[in-house]
Amino acid sequence: MPAEITINNGRRDRSHDESLTELFEHSAQKRAKKGKTNKKAARKTKQTATAALTEEKQKWLFDPWVLFLTISIIAIGLTMVGSASISIAERNNGEPFYYLYRQLIATGIGMGIGSLVLFTPIVFWEKAGPVLLLIGVLLLIAVLLPGVGREINGSARWIPMGIFNLQVSELVKLAMVIYLAGYLVRHNETVKKTIKGFILPMIVLSGVAILLLLEPDLGATVVISATALGMLFLGGVRLWQFMILMLVMGICVYLLIIFEPYRMERLQSFMDPWADPFNSGFQLTQSLIAFGRGELMGVGLGNSIQKLFYLPEGHTDFLFAVLAEELGGIGAITVIGLFSALVSRIFVLAKKADMAVKPFSAYMMFGLAIWIGLQAFVNIAVNMGALPTKGLTLPLMSYGGSSMMIMCIAIALILRAEHELRFKYPLGSGIIASLKSTAPQIKTGKQF
Repeated sequence: MPAEITINNGRRDRSHDESLTELFEHSAQKRAKKGKTNKKAARKTKQTATAALTEEKQKWLFDPWVLFLTISIIAIGLTMVGSASISIAERNNGEPFYYLYRQLIATGIGMGIGSLVLFTPIVFWEKAGPVLLLIGVLLLIAVLLPGVGREINGSARWIPMGIFNLQVSELVKLAMVIYLAGYLVRHNETVKKTIKGFILPMIVLSGVAILLLLEPDLGATVVISATALGMLFLGGVRLWQFMILMLVMGICVYLLIIFEPYRMERLQSFMDPWADPFNSGFQLTQSLIAFGRGELMGVGLGNSIQKLFYLPEGHTDFLFAVLAEELGGIGAITVIGLFSALVSRIFVLAKKADMAVKPFSAYMMFGLAIWIGLQAFVNIAVNMGALPTKGLTLPLMSYGGSSMMIMCIAIALILRAEHELRFKYPLGSGIIASLKSTAPQIKTGKQF
């Protein structure tokens, strides 16, 4: 019996050993299979990451539509500035391309500053808004001081800066948009629910408007005011408040026109420029003649007659009229189409920023789109006799160093805001990390 037990125990032991061996082999096979699976998963993850990285590298750093439309408008503008100013530059400076060279320099400086803006986080501009507006207000005061501001054609709008004259109103337009975008973020609920949140930016706007009217510069005042109202409306201001303010501003503009003789004269000449075509209506009639001569196909680049001392400011405020004469209706419609496409694209990007919960970028791009679109509309309408004459340039096209440089900065801000929507680690992300520690101060609502 003991032997049998031993044998049986031995059998049990052998069968137990065999079962353990099978178990170990099965476990080893599972581990090997799992290892292969893990390797496959790791390989797949690596391939996915590589594909994602490749896809990220293939993306445009900045929105290609905004870039293409902006460069197209600037290129057409430079061509027309050179063509429209060649006669007056030869007469006044002895150099046919004097104004073209200066415009090229201003464009280069603007693009250089814009390149720096592309590497600057949007959160920096959000925090710097009040400071920028304060600097703009101080410059508006400085331009009114004797010996500081430079007076041209009865208006003190420029501060000499050596190689160019700084038109302060252009800087203030940009500063107001940035400030209001930050204000709408910091006081969003107050703006929507109380009249206090609406009145406070109106006080700031009124102060800026008074300083601009003292230069005087009614055109810039209207553009800044309309842009601010558009931003506040998009920010959620109650409709009745908006309508009351629109009515008040309309009355103020009417009073400013009827109580200033030269503005009243402009309005009367606008209503019937042919009543006095050699005096008050001279500029508008010459502009309309340019449109008539251009017809559909134009007289050809460089062949304008109206730019030969007939049309005043042909390379600045009335550049579009010279363009219509030389490039015809096709050229004029092309430029209008480019501006319409640019403004529409900026609105699309602003909507994307709003959906991505980036309110400052959204409000800023909405404001810049309103500003560019409104100023382009007013300038083109003035050239065509649809609005009274205003001293407003055609954005990105008309001769003017300050306008070109500020517009380049505005476009760079739009490109930077769109860039941050698509990239997890945008250009200059190290600066973003250093500023995030102070970001909660922006949301407290304690800033003005």
